[in-house]
Amino acid sequence: MSRKRIAYLGPPGTFTEEATIRYDEKAQLLPFLSISAVVAAVDTGIAEEGVVPIENSLEGSVTETLDLLIHDSKLLIRQELVLSIAHHLLVKPEVEALEVSIIFSHPQALGQCRRFLERCFPKAQVVAALSTAAAVEQMMSSPTPAAAIGTQRAATLHGAKILARDIQDRSPNVTRFVVLAFKDHPATDQDKTSICFSFDKDHPGLLSSVLQEFAQYNINLAKVESRPSKEGLGRYIFLVDLEGHRQDQLISDVLVRVQKKTSLLKILGSYPRYEEKVR
Repeated sequence: MSRKRIAYLGPPGTFTEEATIRYDEKAQLLPFLSISAVVAAVDTGIAEEGVVPIENSLEGSVTETLDLLIHDSKLLIRQELVLSIAHHLLVKPEVEALEVSIIFSHPQALGQCRRFLERCFPKAQVVAALSTAAAVEQMMSSPTPAAAIGTQRAATLHGAKILARDIQDRSPNVTRFVVLAFKDHPATDQDKTSICFSFDKDHPGLLSSVLQEFAQYNINLAKVESRPSKEGLGRYIFLVDLEGHRQDQLISDVLVRVQKKTSLLKILGSYPRYEEKVR
């Protein structure tokens, strides 16, 4: 029996890899160097599912993931995964703190550790990398003394030394990941549905009239945000996470009503709500 193929934001040693292993430790894991590459891998059949970050408790939404779901892909969210994030500062074994002049990491990780970097390494050059694991690779090959913000696993994989632990600005620091596939998840009675919508023209009360549809039927909204529509300044697409499955009769009826009030309504997927397991 062949193993499920899951693409993820790699290389090995990223938080996305850790989330993917927790999701399905028996799957064949395929690392890709960008979120768009993960989506393309699933779109073209290289992988059956893909795992990408979508939201962080400190830095907010991962806009690349949102924009791909809104504009460039027919994939649906099949599952959500939540992982506590602990950032460490990694260096080559022989490098000491006072020698570090360059710090590599993914932009999200750099943002989550901003205060630490400003206080402890104010003169260091900060360089963005495609992922935290790629940052460790760049640090290990750097001809000048460098550091990287990465994971415990990345340190082990590359033989790096952990110079400082838990350097994120706040704890808990939590990232939400999503599993993308051509089909979303069957209903479980504990579900969430993600949608996006937009309007042709702007006038007072448009957004509130849509939100009122959910309030009228006592549908809880877990998240509401907006992204530029890419069609002109001042044009936005609204993203909403709501409790319930798109196949639930109540949710289905409300979405029909919402569709009549919008120029675009796209269902991004229905999937089980993440619930932290009590150990």
